[in-house]
Amino acid sequence: MAESRNDPEPWMRGTHSELDPLLRAVVHALELAGEDVNRWCGGLDDAAFFLRPGELAPVAFHLRHIVRSLDRLLTYAEAGSLDEGQLAALRMELADGTAEDVRREFAVGLRAATERVMRFDPKQFGEVRGIGRKQLPTTVAGLLIHCAEHTSQHVGQAVTTAQIVLARPEGRA
Repeated sequence: MAESRNDPEPWMRGTHSELDPLLRAVVHALELAGEDVNRWCGGLDDAAFFLRPGELAPVAFHLRHIVRSLDRLLTYAEAGSLDEGQLAALRMELADGTAEDVRREFAVGLRAATERVMRFDPKQFGEVRGIGRKQLPTTVAGLLIHCAEHTSQHVGQAVTTAQIVLARPEGRA
């Protein structure tokens, strides 16, 4: 089991005060995601990272899905279209691999997403954006907020799955 948190969560540290409050909240959510994943999932070995207790999605899936979804959502927020590489990555979120490779992808992807979020101009928040093939309507602000909430949801699922895996004899590292 992970140690208790000694520092306050990112949103209570007074950081990123130069950012607009909405951008700051999204950045803090991404920072918390990274800290929670490291804290609760950092000690899992390869087998535990890819274990599917009760047919749940493995921890590896959630970490890949977080950063790959962030990439897609931010592409839409930046008024871009998904490319073939992003679509191929979407189809491979449940693929096998190593815990080290997934951790590296997660860390690099989270850092890149944070940098992208910080570049948005608050004047863009109300701009309309379309999502997916159907171009479902949203706004830049809606996409940024969804980046935070979707990331938090999947971190919670990854942490819960990690705890279930660690409670099983075959999940212990």
